[in-house]
Amino acid sequence: MLATPADNPYEEPRSGRLTAWGNALLAGLVPPDNAAAAVLGEDETHRVTGLPGDTDGEQHGLTWALGRLRVLGVTGLRLALPWAGHPLGLTGPAGFNARALVAGEAVLAIGAPIGLVPEVEVYGPAGDQGVRVLWQCGTVNDGPPTGVPSLHEAERELADGLREATLMLTKLDVAGAGPEALRALEAYRRRGHTELLAPGYAPRAVRVLESARQISALLAIALGGHGAAVSASEMAARREVLAPLVQTARRAQIAAYNSLPDEPRP
Repeated sequence: MLATPADNPYEEPRSGRLTAWGNALLAGLVPPDNAAAAVLGEDETHRVTGLPGDTDGEQHGLTWALGRLRVLGVTGLRLALPWAGHPLGLTGPAGFNARALVAGEAVLAIGAPIGLVPEVEVYGPAGDQGVRVLWQCGTVNDGPPTGVPSLHEAERELADGLREATLMLTKLDVAGAGPEALRALEAYRRRGHTELLAPGYAPRAVRVLESARQISALLAIALGGHGAAVSASEMAARREVLAPLVQTARRAQIAAYNSLPDEPRP
């Protein structure tokens, strides 16, 4: 069974982990094995295929692949979190964008025209499932990513967005929606204190990412049907109202992950 970030909105996107720890490695701040272990997380395996020079079907471990990216001239990595009609963080071409859109995430290299899209396989019975990830590499266009703000802009947008989201979610009575909503809120809280980003990132980036994840989790609960509005027409209206906040949170996440190569600290 293939999975996408939408299957569990409270988890860090795998492309985010690869971006953050790949950037820390490329900046010389962590050893290769440490970076690979952090990207792997609780998954069973991560393999990379389709790098320039690979034969058809050839696969590599994360440590080797990250070293190969450095040899190919990659100096940093950027995150993309696209969804239908919003190619956030992508640069093209259309074929790569389409694969990233299906996955809901991607990583774009800086210094070489390479992009990576994760194919996530969840296998095994409920309660004893494992996860394998295959990173499919492809050629991307050289150019600025679509729709990505600076960290300063993202922080300002989030401050406004958080106030707006709090008012909207209060009106929707999400907190009083019953046991299902409470379980969803608890699922977010359990994941709210995990380590964010990687060595080298500024405290401001961590702060922006935490705020963005908080908004994303609350919006996922609201858009999952929790709260006072339950009819189809009310849910459609809710999606329309909350859509700009979803985009604000995604833009901020991308800005935070991309800040190490794009906005280096003094």
